[in-house]
Amino acid sequence: MANTRIKLINGIIITPTGILRGASLLISGGKIAEIGIRNADVPNTQVIDVKGNYISPGFIDIHVHGGGGADFLEATPEAFIRAAGAHCIHGGTTTIYPTIAAAPREVFDRAIQACHVAMQRPSDTLAHVMGLHLEGNYLNPLMCGGQDPACLYPPHEDEYRDMLRANHCIRRWSAAPELEGALDFGRYASSRGVLVSLAHTVAAGQQVRDAFDAGYRHATHFYNAMTGVHRENGFKREGTIESIYLADEMSVELVGDGIHVPPAILRLAYKILGAERIALVTDAMLAAGSSDTGPIYGGRVIIEDGVCKLADRSAIAGSIITMNEAIRTMVVQAGVPLTDAVRMATETPATIMGINHRKGSLLRGRDADVIVFDHSYNVLSVIVEGRLIANNIPDGDPTSSDS
Repeated sequence: MANTRIKLINGIIITPTGILRGASLLISGGKIAEIGIRNADVPNTQVIDVKGNYISPGFIDIHVHGGGGADFLEATPEAFIRAAGAHCIHGGTTTIYPTIAAAPREVFDRAIQACHVAMQRPSDTLAHVMGLHLEGNYLNPLMCGGQDPACLYPPHEDEYRDMLRANHCIRRWSAAPELEGALDFGRYASSRGVLVSLAHTVAAGQQVRDAFDAGYRHATHFYNAMTGVHRENGFKREGTIESIYLADEMSVELVGDGIHVPPAILRLAYKILGAERIALVTDAMLAAGSSDTGPIYGGRVIIEDGVCKLADRSAIAGSIITMNEAIRTMVVQAGVPLTDAVRMATETPATIMGINHRKGSLLRGRDADVIVFDHSYNVLSVIVEGRLIANNIPDGDPTSSDS
């Protein structure tokens, strides 16, 4: 129940200002009530000794296609709930923005209805569904990647206006700004409070600057399905990537599996942009949080080398990670400090999505979205809006720290 008082004690708490060791955190009425280093008794409170493990804000995934054997593209409430539950339990994701890949319009319409249902469900078994991310259909076929090229086309004004007027759950929409009508789309969608993102694009230079002016404020799976510096008529030209680096107010997201973007480039992006401009995402497919390793999506996609690929191996189609694994990749492989890796999965995506007044940090009065993970980044406990979803803290001392 959200009104149950829970106190976590003997933890290493990750706060916006640093780490508190041997500290406690009190939850009351679904909110964070107190954070400190004293472990005094509080009447009528469930006490959980976290035994020196990390206490962190719950992770926020703003780009995820499925998990636990379910895909959001199935466009049913059951699929939404199953996938959101898998990422919550296995990965510590407490806030989730289901992502719909390129698909026929009727699938989008059904997904919108399914999202509405999932958004109304109490967060007792799953991550809080905060809204929908449409990754399509306004993408450049030259950079289709794992998207279905048959479903890609330039923005249709009547379509997107109708979709955005008719519902209130679309929170993100990814598009290629160089397509005809894409700047008008960006202006309209951003005016409706939608985060408009560059994606599957060859835009560069002035096109990226024009996109920013038209409301594009974010870059979807940075480095993937976009151009880098290249030769054109014998001369070097900047690509999408360099143009985004130069757009000082644009945020990006990185798929944190170490495969979509190699660790050295993850480190480079962090050194240039800092944790405040990077959101970690999983871009996960239905195999995340599942033991299924066979062909999926009717054989169109295979799981190989720790990632989803198109069956002909021509493109990466998505990841199979949960968010705790993205944290592990950033710390262990990319050498990012733990506090900044956690920030990229909590405070930064909350700020990007405009929910940082409620979520993304352990501060008094914020939603009690709290997780406990060990020194190997395994999720032990999950609390969503004050509800204890899972608690698997083992007896004995925590694993020795490597961070």
